[in-house]
Amino acid sequence: MYEPQTRAPLKDGEQVIARFDADRATYIRDHVVMAAVLAVGAMVALQLMGEVWWVGAPAALLAIGVRAFYLASDDLTAYWELTDQRLLGPQGRAARLAEIKELRTLGSAVQIITDAGDKHLMKYLADKNGTRDQIERHMAGGRG
Repeated sequence: MYEPQTRAPLKDGEQVIARFDADRATYIRDHVVMAAVLAVGAMVALQLMGEVWWVGAPAALLAIGVRAFYLASDDLTAYWELTDQRLLGPQGRAARLAEIKELRTLGSAVQIITDAGDKHLMKYLADKNGTRDQIERHMAGGRG
């Protein structure tokens, strides 16, 4: 089961600098976009198969709507904390600032890639670029 509130404990002397929460408006917008893309894809696929094409739109809207409703309680309570040493995320995820190889933006998310190849995703951010920039500023101080 997904436990967004399970956190890695702070180390002695480690201080939280910033907290990045999932944004409800961004969550809704992302699901509306997913539903629209899925609706078009489903209608095209059904048309190519010779089936009743218009069924794709309501099916896609229903599927993504149920997904959004079901996952909202977990996704919207998930948050990440930037400390002076690490990024701490849901389910005990942790990435040392000195070991972050790359930060990428994907949609409304920031993908964290570590030197070891681990990948983490900070989802549904209201300001993905600001989040990435803030982490990068602290990474420069976290190396060495």
